[in-house]
Amino acid sequence: MKGNGERRERLFGTDGIRGVANIEPMTAETALRVGRALAYVFRHRPGRHKILIGKDTRLSGYMLETALASGICSMGVDVLLVGPVPTPGIAFLTRSMRADAGVVISASHNPFQDNGVKVFSREGFKLPDEVEDEIESLVLDQTIDHLRPTATAIGKAFRVDDALGRYNVFVKNAFPRHLTLEGLNVVIDCAHGAAYKVAPEVLEELGARVTARGVDPDGENINRDCGALYPQHVQRLVRETGAQIGVALDGDADRVILVDETGEVIDGDVVMAIAASEMLRTGTLRQEVLVGTVMSNLGLEVALRRLGGRLLRAPVGDRYVVEEMLRGGYNLGGEQSGHVVFLDVNTTGDGLVTLLALLAIMLERQRPLSELKKVMQHYPQVLINVKVRERRDLATIDAVARTMRRVEHALGEKGRLLVRFSGTEPLVRVMVEGEDERVVRAYGEEVAEVVRKHLGADPAS
Repeated sequence: MKGNGERRERLFGTDGIRGVANIEPMTAETALRVGRALAYVFRHRPGRHKILIGKDTRLSGYMLETALASGICSMGVDVLLVGPVPTPGIAFLTRSMRADAGVVISASHNPFQDNGVKVFSREGFKLPDEVEDEIESLVLDQTIDHLRPTATAIGKAFRVDDALGRYNVFVKNAFPRHLTLEGLNVVIDCAHGAAYKVAPEVLEELGARVTARGVDPDGENINRDCGALYPQHVQRLVRETGAQIGVALDGDADRVILVDETGEVIDGDVVMAIAASEMLRTGTLRQEVLVGTVMSNLGLEVALRRLGGRLLRAPVGDRYVVEEMLRGGYNLGGEQSGHVVFLDVNTTGDGLVTLLALLAIMLERQRPLSELKKVMQHYPQVLINVKVRERRDLATIDAVARTMRRVEHALGEKGRLLVRFSGTEPLVRVMVEGEDERVVRAYGEEVAEVVRKHLGADPAS
Protein backbone atom coordinates (compact mmCIF):
# COMPACT_ATOMS: atom_id res chain seq x y z
CA MET A 1 0.00 0.00 0.00
CA LYS A 2 1.30 3.41 -0.89
CA GLY A 3 1.77 6.45 1.29
CA ASN A 4 -0.42 9.54 1.15
CA GLY A 5 0.62 12.53 -0.89
CA GLU A 6 0.67 16.17 0.12
CA ARG A 7 -2.21 17.51 2.21
CA ARG A 8 -2.67 21.16 3.09
CA GLU A 9 -2.42 22.09 6.75
CA ARG A 10 -5.80 22.31 8.46
CA LEU A 11 -7.04 23.74 11.75
CA PHE A 12 -8.85 20.43 12.23
CA GLY A 13 -6.72 17.30 12.52
CA THR A 14 -7.84 13.67 12.45
CA ASP A 15 -9.82 14.19 15.68
CA GLY A 16 -10.84 17.83 15.96
CA ILE A 17 -8.65 20.79 16.90
CA ARG A 18 -5.82 20.12 19.33
CA GLY A 19 -2.78 21.87 20.80
CA VAL A 20 -1.18 23.38 23.89
CA ALA A 21 -3.78 25.33 25.87
CA ASN A 22 -3.43 29.12 25.59
CA ILE A 23 -1.20 28.81 22.51
CA GLU A 24 -2.74 28.98 19.04
CA PRO A 25 -4.98 27.39 18.00
CA MET A 26 -6.13 26.50 21.54
CA THR A 27 -6.58 30.09 22.72
CA ALA A 28 -9.66 31.79 24.12
CA GLU A 29 -9.71 34.11 21.10
CA THR A 30 -9.76 31.26 18.59
CA ALA A 31 -12.25 29.29 20.71
CA LEU A 32 -14.62 32.26 20.60
CA ARG A 33 -14.37 32.38 16.80
CA VAL A 34 -14.90 28.59 16.64
CA GLY A 35 -18.04 29.05 18.74
CA ARG A 36 -19.35 31.73 16.38
CA ALA A 37 -18.60 29.55 13.34
CA LEU A 38 -20.31 26.50 14.88
CA ALA A 39 -23.40 28.54 15.71
CA TYR A 40 -23.57 29.86 12.14
CA VAL A 41 -23.11 26.44 10.50
CA PHE A 42 -25.64 24.60 12.67
CA ARG A 43 -28.53 27.10 12.50
CA HIS A 44 -30.42 24.93 10.02
CA ARG A 45 -34.05 25.27 11.07
CA PRO A 46 -36.38 28.08 12.24
CA GLY A 47 -36.68 29.02 15.92
CA ARG A 48 -34.20 28.91 18.78
CA HIS A 49 -31.09 26.79 18.43
CA LYS A 50 -28.88 25.14 21.04
CA ILE A 51 -25.39 23.68 21.16
CA LEU A 52 -24.25 21.42 23.98
CA ILE A 53 -20.75 21.80 25.50
CA GLY A 54 -19.00 19.19 27.66
CA LYS A 55 -15.40 18.77 28.75
CA ASP A 56 -12.93 16.57 30.59
CA THR A 57 -11.14 17.57 33.81
CA ARG A 58 -8.32 19.77 32.47
CA LEU A 59 -7.63 23.11 34.10
CA SER A 60 -7.86 24.90 30.74
CA GLY A 61 -11.37 23.54 30.19
CA TYR A 62 -12.84 26.45 32.13
CA MET A 63 -11.19 29.01 29.86
CA LEU A 64 -12.15 27.31 26.61
CA GLU A 65 -15.68 26.47 27.76
CA THR A 66 -16.37 30.13 28.58
CA ALA A 67 -14.91 31.35 25.29
CA LEU A 68 -16.84 28.82 23.17
CA ALA A 69 -20.08 29.60 24.99
CA SER A 70 -19.53 33.32 24.50
CA GLY A 71 -18.99 32.89 20.77
CA ILE A 72 -22.05 30.69 20.38
CA CYS A 73 -24.30 33.06 22.37
CA SER A 74 -23.01 36.04 20.35
CA MET A 75 -24.53 34.43 17.25
CA GLY A 76 -27.96 34.05 18.84
CA VAL A 77 -27.66 30.37 19.72
CA ASP A 78 -28.26 28.97 23.22
CA VAL A 79 -25.68 26.87 25.08
CA LEU A 80 -26.21 23.80 27.27
CA LEU A 81 -23.29 23.36 29.68
CA VAL A 82 -22.98 19.79 30.99
CA GLY A 83 -19.55 19.93 32.68
CA PRO A 84 -17.16 16.95 32.82
CA VAL A 85 -18.76 14.12 30.84
CA PRO A 86 -17.06 11.39 28.71
CA THR A 87 -16.88 12.12 24.99
CA PRO A 88 -19.37 9.33 24.14
CA GLY A 89 -21.70 10.88 26.72
CA ILE A 90 -21.67 14.12 24.74
CA ALA A 91 -22.57 12.20 21.57
CA PHE A 92 -25.51 10.61 23.42
CA LEU A 93 -26.67 13.81 25.13
CA THR A 94 -26.55 15.77 21.86
CA ARG A 95 -29.02 13.30 20.36
CA SER A 96 -31.10 12.90 23.50
CA MET A 97 -31.50 16.63 24.18
CA ARG A 98 -32.15 17.43 20.50
CA ALA A 99 -29.24 19.87 20.36
CA ASP A 100 -28.09 21.19 16.99
CA ALA A 101 -24.52 20.09 17.77
CA GLY A 102 -22.35 18.88 20.63
CA VAL A 103 -18.86 20.10 21.52
CA VAL A 104 -16.27 18.23 23.62
CA ILE A 105 -13.36 20.15 25.14
CA SER A 106 -10.72 17.45 25.56
CA ALA A 107 -7.30 16.33 24.36
CA SER A 108 -8.10 12.68 25.04
CA HIS A 109 -4.93 10.86 26.20
CA ASN A 110 -2.64 13.92 25.94
CA PRO A 111 -1.08 15.54 29.06
CA PHE A 112 -3.04 18.19 30.97
CA GLN A 113 -1.34 21.20 29.36
CA ASP A 114 -2.88 20.23 26.01
CA ASN A 115 -6.52 20.61 25.08
CA GLY A 116 -8.76 20.19 22.08
CA VAL A 117 -12.19 20.65 20.57
CA LYS A 118 -14.23 17.85 18.99
CA VAL A 119 -17.64 18.44 17.43
CA PHE A 120 -20.62 16.11 16.99
CA SER A 121 -23.57 16.67 14.66
CA ARG A 122 -27.15 16.61 15.96
CA GLU A 123 -27.18 12.89 15.08
CA GLY A 124 -24.16 12.30 17.35
CA PHE A 125 -21.55 11.69 14.65
CA LYS A 126 -18.19 13.41 14.25
CA LEU A 127 -18.16 15.91 11.41
CA PRO A 128 -17.04 15.01 7.89
CA ASP A 129 -14.09 16.85 6.37
CA GLU A 130 -16.26 19.16 4.25
CA VAL A 131 -18.15 20.51 7.29
CA GLU A 132 -14.91 20.97 9.21
CA ASP A 133 -13.53 22.86 6.21
CA GLU A 134 -16.55 25.17 6.24
CA ILE A 135 -16.14 25.87 9.97
CA GLU A 136 -12.42 26.42 9.52
CA SER A 137 -12.89 28.95 6.73
CA LEU A 138 -15.37 30.90 8.88
CA VAL A 139 -12.88 30.93 11.77
CA LEU A 140 -10.03 32.19 9.61
CA ASP A 141 -11.80 34.80 7.45
CA GLN A 142 -14.22 37.67 8.21
CA THR A 143 -17.33 36.32 6.48
CA ILE A 144 -19.56 36.32 9.57
CA ASP A 145 -17.91 39.10 11.60
CA HIS A 146 -20.74 41.51 10.76
CA LEU A 147 -23.44 39.19 12.14
CA ARG A 148 -24.25 40.62 15.59
CA PRO A 149 -27.67 39.75 17.06
CA THR A 150 -28.83 42.20 19.73
CA ALA A 151 -31.36 42.44 22.54
CA THR A 152 -33.44 39.25 22.93
CA ALA A 153 -31.80 37.65 19.89
CA ILE A 154 -28.58 37.02 21.86
CA GLY A 155 -28.18 33.43 23.05
CA LYS A 156 -28.52 32.19 26.63
CA ALA A 157 -26.40 29.68 28.53
CA PHE A 158 -27.96 26.98 30.74
CA ARG A 159 -26.25 24.50 33.04
CA VAL A 160 -27.59 20.93 32.83
CA ASP A 161 -27.17 19.47 36.31
CA ASP A 162 -28.33 15.91 35.62
CA ALA A 163 -26.27 15.25 32.46
CA LEU A 164 -24.00 12.66 34.08
CA GLY A 165 -27.00 10.83 35.53
CA ARG A 166 -28.61 10.65 32.09
CA TYR A 167 -25.44 9.12 30.64
CA ASN A 168 -25.21 6.68 33.56
CA VAL A 169 -28.71 5.34 32.77
CA PHE A 170 -27.94 5.19 29.04
CA VAL A 171 -24.82 3.08 29.61
CA LYS A 172 -26.53 0.69 32.03
CA ASN A 173 -29.33 0.16 29.51
CA ALA A 174 -26.72 -1.24 27.13
CA PHE A 175 -26.13 -4.13 29.55
CA PRO A 176 -28.51 -7.13 29.22
CA ARG A 177 -31.22 -6.94 31.88
CA HIS A 178 -31.06 -10.65 32.66
CA LEU A 179 -27.40 -10.37 33.70
CA THR A 180 -25.78 -8.96 36.83
CA LEU A 181 -22.20 -8.13 37.84
CA GLU A 182 -22.77 -9.40 41.38
CA GLY A 183 -19.78 -11.40 42.61
CA LEU A 184 -17.50 -9.89 39.96
CA ASN A 185 -14.32 -8.09 40.99
CA VAL A 186 -13.37 -5.22 38.68
CA VAL A 187 -10.31 -2.95 38.76
CA ILE A 188 -10.71 0.35 36.91
CA ASP A 189 -8.35 3.27 36.23
CA CYS A 190 -10.24 6.39 35.14
CA ALA A 191 -7.10 8.46 34.37
CA HIS A 192 -8.40 11.31 36.60
CA GLY A 193 -10.48 12.10 33.53
CA ALA A 194 -14.06 12.62 32.46
CA ALA A 195 -15.28 9.20 33.67
CA TYR A 196 -13.81 9.48 37.18
CA LYS A 197 -17.28 9.53 38.75
CA VAL A 198 -19.61 7.79 36.32
CA ALA A 199 -17.51 4.68 35.53
CA PRO A 200 -17.23 3.32 39.10
CA GLU A 201 -20.88 4.27 39.72
CA VAL A 202 -22.13 2.29 36.71
CA LEU A 203 -20.16 -0.82 37.69
CA GLU A 204 -21.21 -0.67 41.34
CA GLU A 205 -24.87 -0.10 40.47
CA LEU A 206 -24.76 -3.21 38.27
CA GLY A 207 -23.45 -5.19 41.24
CA ALA A 208 -19.66 -5.32 40.80
CA ARG A 209 -17.06 -4.94 43.54
CA VAL A 210 -14.92 -2.10 42.26
CA THR A 211 -11.32 -1.18 42.98
CA ALA A 212 -10.88 2.29 41.45
CA ARG A 213 -7.84 4.49 40.83
CA GLY A 214 -7.43 7.70 38.86
CA VAL A 215 -10.63 9.12 40.39
CA ASP A 216 -9.30 12.28 42.07
CA PRO A 217 -8.89 14.91 39.33
CA ASP A 218 -7.28 18.22 40.26
CA GLY A 219 -7.12 19.79 36.80
CA GLU A 220 -3.47 18.84 36.33
CA ASN A 221 -3.23 15.08 36.89
CA ILE A 222 -5.34 13.81 33.97
CA ASN A 223 -3.46 10.98 32.17
CA ARG A 224 -0.41 11.49 34.41
CA ASP A 225 1.06 8.04 35.00
CA CYS A 226 -2.43 6.54 34.80
CA GLY A 227 -5.15 5.41 32.41
CA ALA A 228 -4.94 3.71 29.04
CA LEU A 229 -1.33 4.77 28.40
CA TYR A 230 -0.15 3.17 31.66
CA PRO A 231 -2.03 -0.14 32.02
CA GLN A 232 0.73 -1.59 34.24
CA HIS A 233 -1.01 -0.13 37.30
CA VAL A 234 -4.21 -2.01 36.48
CA GLN A 235 -2.18 -5.15 35.78
CA ARG A 236 -0.63 -4.94 39.25
CA LEU A 237 -3.98 -4.34 40.98
CA VAL A 238 -5.66 -7.21 39.11
CA ARG A 239 -2.97 -9.60 40.34
CA GLU A 240 -3.12 -8.21 43.90
CA THR A 241 -6.93 -8.25 44.22
CA GLY A 242 -7.73 -11.37 42.19
CA ALA A 243 -10.06 -9.35 39.96
CA GLN A 244 -11.75 -11.00 36.98
CA ILE A 245 -11.03 -8.01 34.74
CA GLY A 246 -9.07 -4.76 34.72
CA VAL A 247 -9.99 -1.59 32.86
CA ALA A 248 -7.88 1.41 31.83
CA LEU A 249 -9.73 4.37 30.31
CA ASP A 250 -8.20 7.41 28.64
CA GLY A 251 -8.93 11.00 29.66
CA ASP A 252 -12.23 11.32 27.81
CA ALA A 253 -13.23 7.64 28.14
CA ASP A 254 -13.93 7.00 24.48
CA ARG A 255 -11.46 4.13 24.41
CA VAL A 256 -10.50 1.32 26.76
CA ILE A 257 -7.61 -1.05 27.33
CA LEU A 258 -8.57 -4.27 29.13
CA VAL A 259 -6.55 -6.58 31.36
CA ASP A 260 -7.51 -10.23 31.82
CA GLU A 261 -7.59 -12.05 35.16
CA THR A 262 -3.96 -13.18 34.71
CA GLY A 263 -2.80 -9.57 34.41
CA GLU A 264 -2.20 -9.61 30.64
CA VAL A 265 -3.14 -6.59 28.52
CA ILE A 266 -5.76 -6.98 25.79
CA ASP A 267 -5.77 -4.37 23.02
CA GLY A 268 -8.60 -3.13 20.83
CA ASP A 269 -7.99 -5.69 18.08
CA VAL A 270 -8.53 -8.58 20.51
CA VAL A 271 -11.58 -6.87 22.02
CA MET A 272 -13.07 -6.55 18.53
CA ALA A 273 -12.23 -10.19 17.74
CA ILE A 274 -14.06 -11.36 20.89
CA ALA A 275 -17.07 -9.14 20.17
CA ALA A 276 -17.22 -10.12 16.49
CA SER A 277 -16.96 -13.81 17.38
CA GLU A 278 -19.94 -13.53 19.73
CA MET A 279 -21.97 -11.46 17.25
CA LEU A 280 -21.26 -13.96 14.47
CA ARG A 281 -22.39 -16.76 16.81
CA THR A 282 -25.65 -14.96 17.60
CA GLY A 283 -26.22 -13.69 14.05
CA THR A 284 -26.07 -10.02 15.06
CA LEU A 285 -22.93 -8.92 13.16
CA ARG A 286 -24.41 -7.12 10.18
CA GLN A 287 -23.29 -8.56 6.85
CA GLU A 288 -20.72 -10.55 8.88
CA VAL A 289 -18.30 -7.60 8.54
CA LEU A 290 -16.08 -5.91 11.12
CA VAL A 291 -14.60 -2.52 10.24
CA GLY A 292 -11.02 -2.01 11.42
CA THR A 293 -8.25 0.24 10.13
CA VAL A 294 -5.14 -0.14 8.02
CA MET A 295 -3.26 -0.60 11.34
CA SER A 296 -5.41 -3.49 12.60
CA ASN A 297 -3.28 -6.57 13.18
CA LEU A 298 -3.26 -9.20 10.46
CA GLY A 299 -4.22 -11.72 13.13
CA LEU A 300 -7.62 -10.01 13.38
CA GLU A 301 -8.20 -10.48 9.68
CA VAL A 302 -7.18 -14.16 9.88
CA ALA A 303 -9.44 -14.75 12.90
CA LEU A 304 -12.45 -13.17 11.19
CA ARG A 305 -11.90 -15.23 8.08
CA ARG A 306 -11.71 -18.44 10.14
CA LEU A 307 -14.98 -17.55 11.91
CA GLY A 308 -16.78 -16.89 8.63
CA GLY A 309 -16.59 -13.10 8.80
CA ARG A 310 -14.63 -10.42 7.01
CA LEU A 311 -12.44 -7.49 8.07
CA LEU A 312 -12.88 -4.24 6.16
CA ARG A 313 -10.09 -1.69 6.62
CA ALA A 314 -10.64 2.08 6.90
CA PRO A 315 -8.03 4.87 7.25
CA VAL A 316 -6.63 5.48 10.75
CA GLY A 317 -9.07 7.42 12.94
CA ASP A 318 -12.30 6.31 14.60
CA ARG A 319 -14.16 8.97 12.60
CA TYR A 320 -13.23 7.19 9.36
CA VAL A 321 -14.18 3.83 10.86
CA VAL A 322 -17.65 5.17 11.65
CA GLU A 323 -17.99 6.71 8.17
CA GLU A 324 -17.23 3.30 6.63
CA MET A 325 -19.71 1.64 8.98
CA LEU A 326 -22.46 4.06 7.97
CA ARG A 327 -21.62 3.72 4.30
CA GLY A 328 -21.86 -0.08 4.36
CA GLY A 329 -24.53 -0.54 7.03
CA TYR A 330 -22.19 -2.30 9.49
CA ASN A 331 -22.57 -2.27 13.28
CA LEU A 332 -19.15 -3.11 14.76
CA GLY A 333 -15.83 -1.40 14.19
CA GLY A 334 -12.86 0.16 15.88
CA GLU A 335 -9.14 0.57 16.29
CA GLN A 336 -6.23 -1.27 17.87
CA SER A 337 -5.89 1.64 20.33
CA GLY A 338 -9.14 0.63 22.05
CA HIS A 339 -11.71 2.80 20.27
CA VAL A 340 -14.52 0.31 19.68
CA VAL A 341 -17.84 1.36 18.15
CA PHE A 342 -21.00 -0.64 18.81
CA LEU A 343 -23.17 1.33 16.41
CA ASP A 344 -26.38 -0.28 17.65
CA VAL A 345 -25.70 1.42 21.01
CA ASN A 346 -23.74 4.64 20.46
CA THR A 347 -22.49 6.70 17.53
CA THR A 348 -18.85 6.85 18.60
CA GLY A 349 -16.26 4.88 20.57
CA ASP A 350 -17.46 4.36 24.14
CA GLY A 351 -15.13 2.85 26.73
CA LEU A 352 -17.90 1.94 29.18
CA VAL A 353 -20.18 0.42 26.54
CA THR A 354 -17.22 -1.64 25.29
CA LEU A 355 -16.42 -2.82 28.82
CA LEU A 356 -20.02 -3.86 29.51
CA ALA A 357 -20.21 -5.68 26.17
CA LEU A 358 -17.15 -7.76 27.07
CA LEU A 359 -18.46 -8.42 30.60
CA ALA A 360 -21.75 -9.63 29.11
CA ILE A 361 -19.90 -12.05 26.82
CA MET A 362 -17.85 -13.36 29.76
CA LEU A 363 -21.04 -13.97 31.75
CA GLU A 364 -23.07 -15.45 28.88
CA ARG A 365 -20.28 -17.82 27.87
CA GLN A 366 -19.13 -18.50 31.45
CA ARG A 367 -15.54 -18.13 30.31
CA PRO A 368 -12.75 -15.88 31.63
CA LEU A 369 -11.22 -13.21 29.45
CA SER A 370 -7.97 -15.18 29.21
CA GLU A 371 -9.85 -17.91 27.32
CA LEU A 372 -12.01 -15.62 25.19
CA LYS A 373 -8.93 -13.78 23.90
CA LYS A 374 -7.63 -16.99 22.28
CA VAL A 375 -10.03 -16.34 19.40
CA MET A 376 -7.23 -14.24 17.89
CA GLN A 377 -3.46 -14.65 17.70
CA HIS A 378 -1.39 -11.53 17.07
CA TYR A 379 0.98 -11.58 14.13
CA PRO A 380 4.35 -9.99 14.89
CA GLN A 381 4.08 -6.32 13.94
CA VAL A 382 6.94 -3.86 13.59
CA LEU A 383 6.38 -0.10 13.34
CA ILE A 384 9.26 2.21 12.43
CA ASN A 385 8.93 6.01 12.22
CA VAL A 386 11.22 7.83 9.81
CA LYS A 387 11.55 11.61 10.20
CA VAL A 388 11.33 13.21 6.74
CA ARG A 389 12.08 16.64 5.31
CA GLU A 390 9.24 16.64 2.76
CA ARG A 391 6.15 14.79 1.56
CA ARG A 392 6.38 13.16 -1.85
CA ASP A 393 4.34 10.46 -3.52
CA LEU A 394 6.36 7.37 -2.64
CA ALA A 395 5.36 5.72 -5.91
CA THR A 396 7.38 8.38 -7.78
CA ILE A 397 10.62 7.48 -5.95
CA ASP A 398 11.88 4.47 -7.91
CA ALA A 399 14.11 2.97 -5.21
CA VAL A 400 11.37 3.22 -2.56
CA ALA A 401 8.64 1.84 -4.82
CA ARG A 402 10.90 -0.99 -5.99
CA THR A 403 11.80 -2.01 -2.42
CA MET A 404 8.17 -1.91 -1.33
CA ARG A 405 7.07 -4.12 -4.25
CA ARG A 406 9.78 -6.65 -3.48
CA VAL A 407 8.87 -6.83 0.23
CA GLU A 408 5.15 -7.11 -0.54
CA HIS A 409 5.86 -9.96 -2.97
CA ALA A 410 8.05 -11.76 -0.41
CA LEU A 411 5.40 -11.46 2.31
CA GLY A 412 2.61 -12.67 0.03
CA GLU A 413 -0.66 -13.52 1.78
CA LYS A 414 1.15 -14.30 5.04
CA GLY A 415 2.22 -10.76 5.74
CA ARG A 416 1.48 -7.10 5.14
CA LEU A 417 3.41 -3.89 4.44
CA LEU A 418 1.97 -0.43 5.05
CA VAL A 419 3.94 2.75 4.40
CA ARG A 420 2.17 6.05 5.03
CA PHE A 421 2.80 9.65 5.98
CA SER A 422 1.71 10.71 9.46
CA GLY A 423 -1.30 13.01 9.49
CA THR A 424 0.15 15.18 12.27
CA GLU A 425 3.97 14.93 12.20
CA PRO A 426 6.77 15.04 9.56
CA LEU A 427 7.08 11.27 9.65
CA VAL A 428 6.76 8.28 7.36
CA ARG A 429 5.39 5.31 9.27
CA VAL A 430 6.60 1.90 8.09
CA MET A 431 4.56 -1.03 9.38
CA VAL A 432 5.33 -4.67 8.56
CA GLU A 433 3.47 -7.78 9.75
CA GLY A 434 4.22 -11.44 9.19
CA GLU A 435 4.66 -14.84 10.81
CA ASP A 436 8.32 -14.47 11.81
CA GLU A 437 9.26 -11.43 13.93
CA ARG A 438 12.93 -11.56 12.90
CA VAL A 439 12.03 -11.53 9.20
CA VAL A 440 9.39 -8.84 9.71
CA ARG A 441 11.88 -6.58 11.50
CA ALA A 442 14.47 -7.04 8.77
CA TYR A 443 11.95 -6.07 6.08
CA GLY A 444 10.86 -3.06 8.13
CA GLU A 445 14.42 -1.82 8.55
CA GLU A 446 15.07 -2.32 4.83
CA VAL A 447 12.08 -0.21 3.78
CA ALA A 448 12.76 2.41 6.46
CA GLU A 449 16.38 2.75 5.34
CA VAL A 450 15.48 3.41 1.70
CA VAL A 451 12.87 5.98 2.77
CA ARG A 452 15.43 7.61 5.07
CA LYS A 453 17.99 7.73 2.27
CA HIS A 454 15.68 9.57 -0.12
CA LEU A 455 13.44 11.62 2.18
CA GLY A 456 15.23 11.69 5.56
CA ALA A 457 15.23 14.95 7.51
CA ASP A 458 18.98 14.55 8.00
CA PRO A 459 20.56 13.99 4.54
CA ALA A 460 23.60 12.48 6.22
CA SER A 461 21.55 9.80 7.99
